[in-house]
Amino acid sequence: MDVLPHGGVRFAITHVLLPLLGFALALLAMRWSGGDQWLADRLYALQGGEWALRDAFVTQTLIHRFGRYAGIALWIGVVVAWLVARRRVEWAPLRAPLAYLAVAVALSVLCVAWVKSWSNMDCPWDLTRYGGLRPFVGLWDVRPLGLQRGACFPAGHAGGGYAWLSLYFFLGAVRPRWRWAGLTTGIGLGLLFGIAQQLRGAHFASHDLASAAICWTVAVATWQVFRPAMVRSRRLAAGTRAQGTQA
Repeated sequence: MDVLPHGGVRFAITHVLLPLLGFALALLAMRWSGGDQWLADRLYALQGGEWALRDAFVTQTLIHRFGRYAGIALWIGVVVAWLVARRRVEWAPLRAPLAYLAVAVALSVLCVAWVKSWSNMDCPWDLTRYGGLRPFVGLWDVRPLGLQRGACFPAGHAGGGYAWLSLYFFLGAVRPRWRWAGLTTGIGLGLLFGIAQQLRGAHFASHDLASAAICWTVAVATWQVFRPAMVRSRRLAAGTRAQGTQA
């Protein structure tokens, strides 16, 4: 018995090549068309020429701060569940899938943070165009000497949401029919966190796209590593159910 999605050439095309090509084209289109500034201009204008939602309860406290704590708590819950599964025989089929989920989420967040540590880009609220003090400097542009470094690309908070794209593969091993719900959950969390941060002036849309691309890449790569163990877990689950039926 296999886990879903199945591997092979079709998987490489549908889960690796096409998604990453889509992310790359979207990021290039945003850069060439000025889509980041176009969207940020309108969000800024709708708030009266300021980032009025920067410190609002919903965007700052509820979604940004509480959302971060909720994500950490959920990840800790996955780790605790994995520890319990290691001690309880009836939970044995969940060991590999839970380990995958914990590792994939953590690696996604860490990879986003790592790229953010050297990318050196500013937040919209830092730019003179939106009431800040710094000029816009693109990702591949030479940053002027003396200009304070930026730390806003890719989007860390949105990455905390998109990290849960790995639910697609976790549920593919545990409840294959639910895997699309897992994918939808990861996309929904990433969009929720990302849009809230854009409304605050903390990120451009391309920052969120980059985070989604990183998290999906990590989820796929980690799945390839854990897939053999997840297949064994699926077979163990099927054997356990068969023994229970015979009993």
